[in-house]
Amino acid sequence: MKTPLVVKLPAGEHYVCVCGKSKNSPFCDGTHQGSGLEPRHVVMTEMGEVAVCRCLQSGAPPLCDGTHKKG
Repeated sequence: MKTPLVVKLPAGEHYVCVCGKSKNSPFCDGTHQGSGLEPRHVVMTEMGEVAVCRCLQSGAPPLCDGTHKKG
């Protein structure tokens, strides 16, 4: 998918899935174990909306930086 997924996150730590196997997408549920991939860590200091990259080309993973628009 090229477009980001916009989600509202509460303050705290979050882990974003990069393996594509999570049943709780876009968040990690641990199904990456043994795949060699690790989830991306996001820390929110306050509640807010973030755009999670789904094109896997962002220079600021796991967040979208607009790279999908350049292709």
